[in-house]
Amino acid sequence: MTTVLIADDHAVVRAGLRQFLAEDRAISKIGEAATGNETLDLLRSRKWDLVILDIGMPDRSGLDVLRHIRASHPTTKVLVISGYPERQYALNVLRAGASGFLAKTSAADDLMKAVNAVLQGRRFLSTTLADLLLADLDGGSSDKPVHSKLSEREFQIFTKLAGGQAVSEIADELCLSVKTVSTYRARILEKMSLRTNADLTSYALRKELIS
Repeated sequence: MTTVLIADDHAVVRAGLRQFLAEDRAISKIGEAATGNETLDLLRSRKWDLVILDIGMPDRSGLDVLRHIRASHPTTKVLVISGYPERQYALNVLRAGASGFLAKTSAADDLMKAVNAVLQGRRFLSTTLADLLLADLDGGSSDKPVHSKLSEREFQIFTKLAGGQAVSEIADELCLSVKTVSTYRARILEKMSLRTNADLTSYALRKELIS
């Protein structure tokens, strides 16, 4: 039987997802986590076949949790759900190892299609996401977001810098040296043709990467 962990900081969202998942008789256990750290604790306590993971967690980002799952729980599938636009986040999430990306505005049928596809070992791609991936393979279009140039690690650090975290704080959180994070920061600014952390924050707000 299948076990599914819902990781989202909004109780109403968790309740809605649980209601849809409970209709699938193949799912034997549904767990809930409201924070990134709680998610990691539950992952250590038992095996989960699927984690439905929100990007915006209160204590640590969903990207951090995703990286941890990929490194420490390689058989656990991850379906990312988010209120952020697919165009801004989806490609980076897939590069980080997620099996699919679903907007929170999606219909219930789409949720269950995504869950079943991921549990069967397939990637779930919405029409919008499939178009983005094709554009990426073709070298991208002129309206491709600037942050799509960033690597998985660069994007992770970019979102933290844009969210106001200091270099030393990021270094401690990611178990990196301050020098390494500073090098990443310089590379991010160069790739995005920006000059300061304030520029990163302004860009991230415009693109709805942070709120």
